Amino acid sequence: MSKHGKRYNSISSLIDREAEYKIDEAVVKVKETATSKFDESIELHIRTSADPRHADQQVRGVASLPNGSGKTVKIVVFAQGEGISIAQSAGVDYIGDDDLIKKIDGGWAEFDVSIATPDMMGKVSKLGKVLGRKGLMPNPKTGTVVNTEDIEKAVIEARKGRVEFKLDKTSIIHVVVGKASFGEDQLAENISAVVDNIVRSRPSGVKGQFMQSAYLTSTMGPSVPLNVAALSEMKENEL
Repeated sequence: MSKHGKRYNSISSLIDREAEYKIDEAVVKVKETATSKFDESIELHIRTSADPRHADQQVRGVASLPNGSGKTVKIVVFAQGEGISIAQSAGVDYIGDDDLIKKIDGGWAEFDVSIATPDMMGKVSKLGKVLGRKGLMPNPKTGTVVNTEDIEKAVIEARKGRVEFKLDKTSIIHVVVGKASFGEDQLAENISAVVDNIVRSRPSGVKGQFMQSAYLTSTMGPSVPLNVAALSEMKENEL
């Protein structure tokens, strides 16, 4: 069994493992324990009661972070005709059709988001194995398959801090909600926006309490337990 170092053990003592913190309290703790020399990412991890083995209990969606993710997002747009000029005006990093698809099929993947128009999906679908395993495949459910006139809007949202969330094989959702350098209010707003979207994505096949447990953590820090009951009640009352 691996042992943690002195730094980790020291910052872990700042967290009451028996407590369940509200969002604002958890944010204070996670910032306090993000003591690495680099700007650590802040992540939200939620264990749900959904069973990923059942088609009617899949959880997947997109959340726009009010204060961004703190990450520079590189965007690819698969388009042709008018879509190319619109994408260029929107300031995307890479635009193309056949040549770009061939390049990606060859192993290139230096981008974070891919957007495609419906008329390009026949060609882009050939990249299913390449983009699918990286979570980069354009998908209408995540707002990355858009009509030509909506390309600019999709690019703006992606730049702003648009994060995808998806249930993994162990019924847990993992999503980045910002950076340790963010202000407390900024992180709290981002977390609230993500939780709101996750609750709205609750599958109809899930009965009882949806969120079982939740933790906030930094890249190199210990996890901070969240008060799930208060979190669930607050968001579900807003629906």
